[in-house]
Amino acid sequence: MYKNKKSGVFGIIITTIILILLVVLSNIKANNVSFLENIFSSIVMPIQNGLTYLKNKIEGNNTFFTDITKLKSENEELKEKNSQLEQSLRELEIIKSENEVLKEYVNLKDKYDYQTVPAYVINKSINNYSKTIIINAGEENGIKPNMTVIANEGLVGYVISTTQNTAKVQTIIDTAASVSSVISTTRQAIIVSGTLENDNMLKAMYIPTDAEILENDKVETSGIGGIYPKGIKIGTIKQIVNTKNNIDRYAYVETAVDFSKLETVLVITNE
Repeated sequence: MYKNKKSGVFGIIITTIILILLVVLSNIKANNVSFLENIFSSIVMPIQNGLTYLKNKIEGNNTFFTDITKLKSENEELKEKNSQLEQSLRELEIIKSENEVLKEYVNLKDKYDYQTVPAYVINKSINNYSKTIIINAGEENGIKPNMTVIANEGLVGYVISTTQNTAKVQTIIDTAASVSSVISTTRQAIIVSGTLENDNMLKAMYIPTDAEILENDKVETSGIGGIYPKGIKIGTIKQIVNTKNNIDRYAYVETAVDFSKLETVLVITNE
């Protein structure tokens, strides 16, 4: 009987302990769940936020690449338009150049009372000794040897040979060329010829001993010699070189025509 009583007390104690443990475990479980949830949130939320940011970034990159493709297409269109504008500009420059040539022809015809044939310079042979040009007018245009060739600024040279459609012109800067000239202010006669030193400089020689010449005096054709008409501008005296013997003095004459830029000429046909 004692054993049964003891067993009953022990059972009550065990039951009581179990109930207490169940209550405690229930509270611990609830607290642990809340604690675990906090831990989970602390770990998972940053990851979730990171994934969300990454997703948005990728979607933004897609937009970025779309924009890049669009910009590339627009850039190609702009390049094409720019190319078209450059082509139009070149065409306008050509038209402008042709208009300038026509104006030059008109100015030349108004400036000189000659019958003339206009021509382009299509080739140049400029070396130390021979300085000639080829123009695109010849026998079919009435061009003949010994005809005078001029530009808007002044004397160029004369025709030395022709073909059906071209003519060869010896320029006044050729070392073999000599032009009978006069000083515009004093009317003193001189001879000018080409030099080896400078393509736009002539040498004035046979200056009369009593001639008074000054820098910046103008020089023009005298009309003597049978080739060049009188009064065509040749250039300007830039330097006077005095020697021990006044008979040997000479001067340098800068040509009125810039032969390095010469493009259009007139051939005088009614000499």
